[in-house]
Amino acid sequence: MSLAEVLDITPGVTSVIGSGGKTSLLTALARELPGTVVLTTTTHILPFEGVLTLKSPHMYTLSRALETSRVICVASESEKRGEKIKLTVPELGIDALADLADYVIVEADGARRLPLKAHAAWEPVIPARSDRTVLVLGASGLDRPVRERVHRPEIFCQLTGCAPDDLATPELVARAANAEALADVALVNQAETAPERARELAALLAIPAVIGSLHNGTSPELHTA
Repeated sequence: MSLAEVLDITPGVTSVIGSGGKTSLLTALARELPGTVVLTTTTHILPFEGVLTLKSPHMYTLSRALETSRVICVASESEKRGEKIKLTVPELGIDALADLADYVIVEADGARRLPLKAHAAWEPVIPARSDRTVLVLGASGLDRPVRERVHRPEIFCQLTGCAPDDLATPELVARAANAEALADVALVNQAETAPERARELAALLAIPAVIGSLHNGTSPELHTA
């Protein structure tokens, strides 16, 4: 089965939250899904390599582009990061994008490139029209100090009762994710870094969990809590 199949991604809007591989997941889903796909964000993203990016297009422009390009990134220009342009929320809005494309995949969270995170009250930014929310968890952060590998460690500690210097064990990471209850399904990514611990985390989650390694094509493994 493909990753899109085991995550049960259906036509409509899918939000991707968490940390440790959100952008890689958007890229993988765009490659696998049939029909037209729009990649976008409610926070910030960088352009996707090899994907046409439309910045603040009109509806007509996007509609015509989808006739020739199956996958398109739609966003607004925010700022430059080195040689790349950082992108932010599209002016058209998620509803308009969903009316034009078969699938809209939204990066709806930020984690400052850390593999694990807890969420502030205003996070994640999930569109009202979202049909499914996927939580990404980076296994490379497991069994490392919370203060080093978790974005918003103070919130993580509040959720789990741990200290910043404690290790982010599968039990603690699952406790935080289960307390937040933000998603329908989880992807425990970077499983090659700690296969057994990744499986332990998947088994402890209160939602179905897929184990995989997006960057090296490892076949996903479905676990149901």
